[in-house]
Amino acid sequence: MSNHVPHIIEVAIPLHLDRTFHYRVPREMEGQALAGRRAFVPFGRRRLTGYILGNVTETPPHELKEIFEVLDPEPLWTDSELEFFRWVASYYLHPLGEVLKTALPAGINIQERKGVGQADPTVSGGKAIKTEIVYRASAPCEPVPHLGAKAADILGVIREAGDIPAAELRRRFGTCSPQLKRLAELGLVTGETREVYRNPFGDDVVKRDTPRVLSPHQQAALDALCAALDRHAFAPFLLHGVTGSGKTEVYLQAIDQALGQEKNALVLVPEISLTPQLVQRFRARFGHGIAILHSGLSDGERYDEWRRIRRGQARIVIGARSAIFAPLARIGIIIVDEEHEASFKQADGLRYNARDLALVRGRMERAVVLLGSATPLVTSRYAAEHGKLALLTLPERVEHRPMPTVELAPMKGVATAISPLLVPALEATLAAGEQAIIFLNRRGFATYLVCAECGAPLACPNCSVSLTYHRQRGQSVCHYCDYAIPAPGICPACGCQELKELGAGTERLEHDLRELVPQARILRMDSDTTGGKGSHGRLLARMSDGSADILVGTQMIAKGHDFPGVTLVGVVNAEASLGMPDFRAAERTFQLLSQVIGRAGRGDTPGRVIVQTLNSDHYAIQNAVQHDGDAFYRQELEFRREVGYPPFSFLACLGFSGTTEGPVEEHAEAITRLLAQLKREKGLRVEILGPAPAPLYRLRGRFRRQILLKSPTRNDLRRLIAAWQQNRPVVSTIREYVDIDPVDMM
Repeated sequence: MSNHVPHIIEVAIPLHLDRTFHYRVPREMEGQALAGRRAFVPFGRRRLTGYILGNVTETPPHELKEIFEVLDPEPLWTDSELEFFRWVASYYLHPLGEVLKTALPAGINIQERKGVGQADPTVSGGKAIKTEIVYRASAPCEPVPHLGAKAADILGVIREAGDIPAAELRRRFGTCSPQLKRLAELGLVTGETREVYRNPFGDDVVKRDTPRVLSPHQQAALDALCAALDRHAFAPFLLHGVTGSGKTEVYLQAIDQALGQEKNALVLVPEISLTPQLVQRFRARFGHGIAILHSGLSDGERYDEWRRIRRGQARIVIGARSAIFAPLARIGIIIVDEEHEASFKQADGLRYNARDLALVRGRMERAVVLLGSATPLVTSRYAAEHGKLALLTLPERVEHRPMPTVELAPMKGVATAISPLLVPALEATLAAGEQAIIFLNRRGFATYLVCAECGAPLACPNCSVSLTYHRQRGQSVCHYCDYAIPAPGICPACGCQELKELGAGTERLEHDLRELVPQARILRMDSDTTGGKGSHGRLLARMSDGSADILVGTQMIAKGHDFPGVTLVGVVNAEASLGMPDFRAAERTFQLLSQVIGRAGRGDTPGRVIVQTLNSDHYAIQNAVQHDGDAFYRQELEFRREVGYPPFSFLACLGFSGTTEGPVEEHAEAITRLLAQLKREKGLRVEILGPAPAPLYRLRGRFRRQILLKSPTRNDLRRLIAAWQQNRPVVSTIREYVDIDPVDMM
């Protein structure tokens, strides 16, 4: 009788399940099934990739299934990273298996398979690893008389190079496989397969720069950061610097200090559009050793960058929100640039906020965390006032450059999208050889089409929105589900073939500007023009090198970019975001306006801004125009205090959706009654708002309702949600989600 003690492991499965599972390890795999690796496991009738969390010591009460295979030769995460992932799963009430799947690059994940051994043969162990053959000379350097001329030339090149990739030989000689085969048979060369990284930077050469002389305010901020780095302890800061005050230079010099201490740096930016220019500055300062992580990379490029980071070959990681999960060791500083941006929050699946997680990971890593913005969140300023963040300020632009002058252009009664005040300003700017930015936070040619006969708008059949007319594409498109029909189309209500264009988007703005200032070289930057790989960088490069005069775009051009040649900024429809059904509407309007205003006058020539608006009296617009962030903060904070919203409360949103309206409504009502009952039983201080239709009530064919939970204490909020999760009825036809600290409830 065998005394063998079974080897049992705990495995997290990437499904929406609130528990982990135990599996038995076959004897032949016992040395392989270690924590941090993936295993291919049976799960019901399926076979899935799971994540090994560690060994289980207690004897199971029943017979366990065995794993099929271990998929990794090395761990994919460290113990400290797993601690971080567990924290994320616990805080956002999300299954650990799905957290791990989110944290790992897409190129590493094996999809579900119907049977063992059916992986894609072009993929090694589920990893999209790129390889190349490298040739080197293996015989004495003496003439070989029986070679043909081409083979002799190839041998000469290989001997001179030492070793050379086959791709380079093909580039020089064309097809050369027969010659290489012959040289190998004669023992004159050997070929070796090597793993190579894809290069997300391309072949561009970056000119190196040196640290700049800091202003007194910049130096004071840097001194505080360096002192914190010297303490090797968690230290959170808020860097509040006006647009053009030189925040990036403070970032660069603080990172240089961290690198000098043999520490590494993680830099988060809110959007892919900000990455190219920031990466260029970092490469100019630090050269190599920089990795980038964002959605614009292919799966293979992302996996290669992840491997470089894991292997310690990158000291600085720059990326969008998912970079918070980068496998970076010895983190000395984490920087969150434009910390106010809503795009740090993931909108579906694991609904994490990378800005908040930067503080959590920084605490775990005993690192400095620097949140930077010209327009910080109200909650961040409040935290700084109450000592939770150390406040650093840059109240002036570098080299004492003035803030731009701002003029309001009233649009009541104006029939065109472009103010009569803006056209001569553009002409004067172009005549002076300077550049302009025109901002409108709505893409497309017309906001929507409406029937000339019955007045019905052309609407999406799947979502509660109108279709946006795109003239260049010849379609009316839903920006939520991508439903599209040929334009201009026919009224679905009455069959009329005459549809009127109402409203204007960036495509219409570009069209009008080409007629008004035909001599201008105009670029448009929005989601329609930046779909291709590298498109953000190419468009921004044309502004940087002066080969474009006017940049028209949505919010992706409004912040973070530094174009010294831009002296004029025009803002179209400044109050558009004030109408959003969100308590943060005023804050977002102020932030967006302040950021786009700040693009003007960042060079030697002072800037001018023209803000077109129908509602110039609103305090968000007035304070932005007057560059008065303090006045906005005081007024907005008082509003939040009166209505009991953050920072004076904590929020969570429960969402429900289904393809049939009635059951969703009934289920949401039943959940509301259950929440009210649990609240009474446990004596919790939680306000239950709803259920109510989501502002976008129908989205991609699903009807949506939501319940907002609001509490003065985080603990009461979490206790109520936990009680609901333990007692909730499950309806298979209805999807549910929990959004902790919601940012966008559309």
